[in-house]
Amino acid sequence: MSYSQLDRPVQFLKGVGPKRADSFAGLGVTTARDLLYHVPRRYDDASTVEPIGHLEVGMDVSAVGRIRSKGILPTRRGLRIFQAVLEDDSGMITVAWPGQPWLDRKLREGDTLLVSGKVRFFHGRQLQPREYTVLGRSSTGGSESAIGSGAGMIFVSYPATEDIPQWVLRGVFEKNLDEMLTWADDDEYVTQRMKVEHGLPSLRDSLAWLHRPETMYEAERGRRRLAFDELFFLQLVQAQARRKAIEERPGISHRRTNELIRPMHEALPFELTGAQARALREIYADMRSERRMNRMLQGDVGAGKTAVAVFAMLLAVEGGYQACMMAPTEILAEQHARSISSMLEPLGVGVTLLTGSLGAVERRAMLGSIASGTARVIVGTHALIQDAVVFDSLGMVVIDEQHRFGVKQRMALLEREGPTPDVLVMSATPIPRSLAMALYGDLDLSLLDEMPPGRTPVKTALRSPDRRPAVYDFVRSEIAAGRQAYIVYPLVDESEKVNLLSATREYERLSSEVFTEERVGLIHGQLAAGEKERVMREFLSGDLDILVATTVIEVGIDVPNASVMIIEHAERFGLSQLHQLRGRVGRGVAESHCILVAEPGEDALERLTVFRDTTDGFEVARADLRIRGQGDLFGSQQHGRDPALRFADLLADEDLLVEAQQEARAIIASDPDLQREEHVQISNHLHARYQHRLTMYGVG
Repeated sequence: MSYSQLDRPVQFLKGVGPKRADSFAGLGVTTARDLLYHVPRRYDDASTVEPIGHLEVGMDVSAVGRIRSKGILPTRRGLRIFQAVLEDDSGMITVAWPGQPWLDRKLREGDTLLVSGKVRFFHGRQLQPREYTVLGRSSTGGSESAIGSGAGMIFVSYPATEDIPQWVLRGVFEKNLDEMLTWADDDEYVTQRMKVEHGLPSLRDSLAWLHRPETMYEAERGRRRLAFDELFFLQLVQAQARRKAIEERPGISHRRTNELIRPMHEALPFELTGAQARALREIYADMRSERRMNRMLQGDVGAGKTAVAVFAMLLAVEGGYQACMMAPTEILAEQHARSISSMLEPLGVGVTLLTGSLGAVERRAMLGSIASGTARVIVGTHALIQDAVVFDSLGMVVIDEQHRFGVKQRMALLEREGPTPDVLVMSATPIPRSLAMALYGDLDLSLLDEMPPGRTPVKTALRSPDRRPAVYDFVRSEIAAGRQAYIVYPLVDESEKVNLLSATREYERLSSEVFTEERVGLIHGQLAAGEKERVMREFLSGDLDILVATTVIEVGIDVPNASVMIIEHAERFGLSQLHQLRGRVGRGVAESHCILVAEPGEDALERLTVFRDTTDGFEVARADLRIRGQGDLFGSQQHGRDPALRFADLLADEDLLVEAQQEARAIIASDPDLQREEHVQISNHLHARYQHRLTMYGVG
């Protein structure tokens, strides 16, 4: 990418210099571009700012004024209060910061402040700010209160530090913004067609509105254009990965004969839901095309993903190909093998189970049947991707709980000679559609957003720790009725850093003091794999009444007899994780219960109340994203200059995400290598700022 003026180090901007540049680096600002894309943290609409002379006791207000005088007021109790008198053209008011005498060194007479807080009566009117912003510095030779506010209607506040406070940022923007906006033309990649089709303003206008809006509408319009940019480049990388996955190697055009699919459908003891039927239409359309399927099937626990996967595997088998399903654990693989066998046995189709614990003789026999093509449907663990496993004609791969496998593990089944099998990855972790598109834009998405009729929702209750004896009594009553229970803790062992119960210590207490007549087991992530398998088998077979656990059990085993899930310190878990844990019960015919034991604060109470009152996994996931925020969505995928979503809000901007994905896929479909003249700038941006993500997907 050719050099742009925006690439110049920030130290060469007016009002910065080498010394201040070191402090700017603490804000993540090292170039002019970094400064131009420094995201405002708040806008204050001056039309809502009250004149100081109009302020009355009881009002919750924002006001702007100059510091007329200031000082520290000591009290009899030793508390030192910093006070300042603010004035504007309408009057004066005392502003007080109890216990913050250090502000006397930070604020100067003549400074212009924006303050927000409640007006109270204390020897006259007084305002104690929740927050304040220095809009202008007295030593600059005049008020800078209008900096970043256009006609003085909108005040912009930025993330700042003690070394680079607001007034410094505002001064640097005031001196450099106009020039940086002209340089921004070098960053413009949006074509005139894209501007018209998506209603996008120019980059220069968007950045001007971001930093110097005259109305809140302008500020929001600028943000949405920059949000589109983030989402577009994210989707562009994934569109290239998607194209490579489905088009670079020959796929299989599966033939449907209905030799197996029709009798399977007729033998089902239930009707497919509308969501299952829709997902199957999407999957079959992919499989019958010449392009390789690369699709995710996402649905809540109990939504019927396995049935859909079996129908998809049968399409491959009807055409003479093999189909396999890979699960993350042996127990889950065995569980799938049993359920799929019961569905396919009436059709005369056998299921071969391949796991790492098979004996040598049995393993050789299994490998032989897979290599010869005798085995048509194969279920297994990561043992399926070992070099010794040779398929005769693999045409379809289903990967269950796909997030439990590394990328290399998932791809190993596909990196074989000959036509590339179709791929269906399944996830029982409901996430909002927008988040799924952001994280898995390289996959086509099918959603099972409808539950089969007759499924009884799990009853969820919220209890305080002092109710534990009653909770334990309830567990005993369920066990007496022949049921089983999970008790989940956030920690494996006790920690000096946090005062939380741990699975190991509580297992000892519960088994020796509380549930002395019941059979109690312990499982957590630090146990050896063989030990975890042994404990889970004991619980599955009914040899254990209670399983004390960590979140290691949130995905996987299906124990229909388990009817109680107790989650200790529930406030420490995210809503989606709580939902996964709740999904471990309610899998049989008995009424099931999830009991949250927590001491929630106000924020946690909101989350847990939402969870208690909501059984739809997708609604839970949306609430989790709304309450907890996006955070670091991409986890370890974020590296170096690979930017996170700083402007985009996946819930508020779902429409932008849909448009960005459609645009990115259309461009890659028509110009895969971005060689056309109108796409050169897009290509430059992509490789300059998103190279790590390109490399991660193997397309850079």
